[in-house]
Amino acid sequence: MYGKSPSRAGLLLLGIQLTALWPIAAVEIYTSQALEAVNGTDVRLKCTFSSFAPVGDALTVTWNFRPRDGGPEQFVFYYHVDPFKPMSGRFKDRVVWDGNPERYDVSIILWKLQFDDNGTYTCQVKNPPDVDGLIGEIRLSVVHTVRFSEIYFLALAIGSACALMVIIVIVVVLVQHFRKKRWAERAHKVVEIKPKEEERLNQEKKVSIYLEDTD
Repeated sequence: MYGKSPSRAGLLLLGIQLTALWPIAAVEIYTSQALEAVNGTDVRLKCTFSSFAPVGDALTVTWNFRPRDGGPEQFVFYYHVDPFKPMSGRFKDRVVWDGNPERYDVSIILWKLQFDDNGTYTCQVKNPPDVDGLIGEIRLSVVHTVRFSEIYFLALAIGSACALMVIIVIVVVLVQHFRKKRWAERAHKVVEIKPKEEERLNQEKKVSIYLEDTD
């Protein structure tokens, strides 16, 4: 007799168990979240990702923009095998691809910043079968001059302290060097004076003996 075929309930249970063991197909997005840049300069909007699925030709990247003062979302950039720049709108001829999908980098560069570029830039990556996941966001602030952060001042203080320590060490080494040089010169002079002094004493002794003999 042939064995009984597995029931539908058994197959369903097996499918649920396999699904539980399989990793969740979701793309993780990483961005700087907040960024400051000076008006008129270029800025790199960095966006990287991680995915369980291998990166292939099915990968798609979509960049959009939401103005800070409100308004509809605007298209910035699209990538699918090749980069596709916007043919019209505010970002025409102002955005270029600067990513490398093989390194999980889907960044772009925005040229010639303007004050109305203030807003939120979104980075969405789909890498089938990984198509779910949160969308990365970068809040860009275009300013006249970049404000220095506390980290900058801390780095400046540490750098200044290190430079001061190096200068002190150099001064100490130079002082010790000149002291040793001066001591060596003095010792050399003493060595030179001693034979001359002995010669003078010998001459005086000879003269004294000669005078005694003549008496």
